[in-house]
Amino acid sequence: MTTTSATPPSDIPLGFLLADVQRLLRRRFERAAEAEGLGLSASEARTLAYIAVYEGRRQTALADIMNVDPMTLVGYLDALEDKGLVERCPDPTDRRAKLVRPSATAAAMVERVRTLGRHVREGATDGLGDADVAVLRRALRQMIQNLSDTPSP
Repeated sequence: MTTTSATPPSDIPLGFLLADVQRLLRRRFERAAEAEGLGLSASEARTLAYIAVYEGRRQTALADIMNVDPMTLVGYLDALEDKGLVERCPDPTDRRAKLVRPSATAAAMVERVRTLGRHVREGATDGLGDADVAVLRRALRQMIQNLSDTPSP
């Protein structure tokens, strides 16, 4: 679907609108990240942000929380580990499982990701009031819960 600055017709399916918003948010974040010299893709930044919130979770649990395939997550973790931003260590209760934590040096990058994300969100929600954004958040969380096997984060 080609997106222009014109207002989309009201009969576009909700799934199409959600996919377009996600794609445009990702594109805006990636452009901003590149301009800021962040050195992370949108997927890596999202993964790092989740790790900061869900520190010490198993890789498989983190993949579930993020709603991504575990093998996809491994690729993001490999890249973040190579950049010195995350650490994987054996789970003391199951040596086969890995726990994921931000590294000691990750805090500054996590703050940069959050700041950049906030700016992108502010641009995306320009013209919406705080109450509108709160309703949108609740609606999206409910949709995630309705569509997931596990509760939304």
